[in-house]
Amino acid sequence: MVSFKARRREPELVAPARPTPRETKALSDIDDQHALRYYETVIGFFRRCSGDDGPEDPAEAARSALAEALVYYYPVAGRLREEAGGKLVVDCTAEGVAFVEADADVRLEDFGEPLLPPYPCVEELLCDPGDTRDVVGRPLLLMQLTRLKCGGFVAGFHMCHNIADGFGIIQLMITIAELACGAEAPSILPVWKREILNPNHSYEPLLNSLDYASESDDVMLSIPLDEMVVDYFVFGPREMKALESHVPGYLAHSVTSFELLTAVMWRCRTIALGYKSGQLVRLMITMNARGRWNRHTLIPWGYYGNAHFSPIAELTVDELCKQPLIDTVELVHRTKVSVTKECMESMVQTIASLRHKPCADPARTYEVSDTKWIAAGNGLQLGWAEYVGGGIPVAGDITSKLGSDHMRCKNQDGEDSTVVSMLLPRPAMERFKNEMAVWLNKHDDKNLIIQSSL
Repeated sequence: MVSFKARRREPELVAPARPTPRETKALSDIDDQHALRYYETVIGFFRRCSGDDGPEDPAEAARSALAEALVYYYPVAGRLREEAGGKLVVDCTAEGVAFVEADADVRLEDFGEPLLPPYPCVEELLCDPGDTRDVVGRPLLLMQLTRLKCGGFVAGFHMCHNIADGFGIIQLMITIAELACGAEAPSILPVWKREILNPNHSYEPLLNSLDYASESDDVMLSIPLDEMVVDYFVFGPREMKALESHVPGYLAHSVTSFELLTAVMWRCRTIALGYKSGQLVRLMITMNARGRWNRHTLIPWGYYGNAHFSPIAELTVDELCKQPLIDTVELVHRTKVSVTKECMESMVQTIASLRHKPCADPARTYEVSDTKWIAAGNGLQLGWAEYVGGGIPVAGDITSKLGSDHMRCKNQDGEDSTVVSMLLPRPAMERFKNEMAVWLNKHDDKNLIIQSSL
């Protein structure tokens, strides 16, 4: 992989381009989780279109568009404040967000073709966020625009997760892209309305399910991050066909790629981590409430706050590893569709009730997010620059990356594929690869795995 150092200018604060309301805004109970007190990271790679009369300097264009975007997203230019009882609010002070201009002596093609994670020297393409868990009183967005030798550029974002989820971050990125192209206003006007996700029930199954007391018997919570590695697994049509061969033929076409990959990888990860046969293991699926599945609690178009829910499935290790694969696939499906209106309300109230408790990760839990929509990129086309790849890298706040993100990509043959991240202790990663190879009927196929050590 290519190695380089970015030449960064000093960070500057970019304030809204025009006066904005000075007020204090409340967060929803989902926003106001201790678990979300960190900066989420998103990165986008852009190729400059040939023969186009776009701006001479993409960094200046991005800075100006960012200032204009903050007129609409003015809470993002404010600061978080902790009130009595530990609840967070946003003071809309218009102090601004951090912006860093940088240059790197590399070309887009140096990052690999096709462009897939792990991205070489990814930390050089992101500004230094400092302590990624310190979000109070600091800029809520940190953006770096890195110009490349080929005329292309990379936009890297750290954004406080209490303010926006991944969908909200992309919505803001789309607004910046539109304004950089000369649009007079965003095509999607931002909506705050955090009160829509503040119901009043209690989700007892979630409370009873999560085991915070037995961290010592889960290597994912006891082994230091510097002793772990992250690998990315690419699943194209050939790999999916191999996995589908383990599902009865009459069901294979009704199974989604996310359900099948999650079932197989949960099973392989559980074996690789060496959990004991009678222990409970859990699957936590991050569900975007803007999805088609949610027809009961409508999220307004333009809402950029946290609108994700995490239903949980649990089995013993023996049950998971010995039952037919199709049973696990069906469990994943049932878990996805279990988020009813009552369940959503219960989860929100439970999250609120847990806010005063110590923040910890539940033991033996595999969290999975389907973020393939991020890489669609249609809204990130600039006219004078083409979005060519990106997503959520394993960078920035590593402790939030213990699960897996499913992202869209092209494989070596140019086919539409899914790339899935996996973070494990080094010995467990080798066992995980061996287990996956059995399901894929592959051995020593290096096209499947893209390695990156932390």
